[in-house]
Amino acid sequence: MSAGAENDIDDSAAPLIEHLAELRTRIIWAVLAFVAGIVVAFVVAEPILQFLLEPIEQTLRALGDPSPTMQYTSPQEYLFTLFRISMVFGFVLAFPVISYQLWRFVAPGLYRTEKNAFLPFLIASPAMFLLGASFAQFVVTPLAMQFFLGFVDFPSLLSGTLARLAGAADAVPVAADAASHGVKITFFGKVNESLDLTLKFIVAFGLCFQLPVLLTLMGKAGLASSKGLRGVRKYAIVGILVVAALVTPPDVTTQVILFAVVYGLYEISIFLVQWVEKKKDEEARAEGVIGEDESLFDDPEEEDDDPLMKEFDEDGKP
Repeated sequence: MSAGAENDIDDSAAPLIEHLAELRTRIIWAVLAFVAGIVVAFVVAEPILQFLLEPIEQTLRALGDPSPTMQYTSPQEYLFTLFRISMVFGFVLAFPVISYQLWRFVAPGLYRTEKNAFLPFLIASPAMFLLGASFAQFVVTPLAMQFFLGFVDFPSLLSGTLARLAGAADAVPVAADAASHGVKITFFGKVNESLDLTLKFIVAFGLCFQLPVLLTLMGKAGLASSKGLRGVRKYAIVGILVVAALVTPPDVTTQVILFAVVYGLYEISIFLVQWVEKKKDEEARAEGVIGEDESLFDDPEEEDDDPLMKEFDEDGKP
């Protein structure tokens, strides 16, 4: 091998090593931020858990339970539940640092126009996720809890339980009544299972609210167009209905709300992609690529229809 070839290999290897070193630095900072976020979130994990379980508490109180109670059935369950909360909310706290490290690693390889296009999406994505998570916590989860817990008759169950605990005179008749009507069923919720349902709603709706960000970014990259999104609107409706049925409880009200919200986001996405296309057309006209009445997103098949038909007579002959 010649000395020139060896120099070429060394020159090509040096930037790769520098990129790997830069990537390692960014990953280290991101991991440190994540660990710090976990520690901070663990300190306030108990108030966060109370906040997440508030829809269940309010539903139980509305159904007649004066003192809602949750339980855990293994010694380590509650600690692991708090640690799980710390993981999720620690990532939320660390996300600004993580996204900044991602930006610092990617930005040097982008042109100015690409930076201006990428940065707004980096900011909009967490904002839309928080909006979807808030919608899940304050709207969807209470509706789901009302549906799931609405089958239990808490007032009658509690009156019989309190009477037996107090040793009232009607304690024996209540027990006899219970024996004649079968087993009494009440709700003693487990903390981890209730939290699991709440977190599923938060993550699902947070991801669904990423739809405008994703489709607009695809429009920026030329992978989606407003005409194409309008053309597949009927398939999008079916897909949204399927998603609504999968991520929500078997409650028509909740499913309709999710469908209306996500479909509204789809229509907003079409508007945003159309706005992106308009900006691209304005830039192309300023550079002289297209004329004033032309568009980069015109369908060429539609333009060729009329000139082709002019070459044929009424009998279809040239």
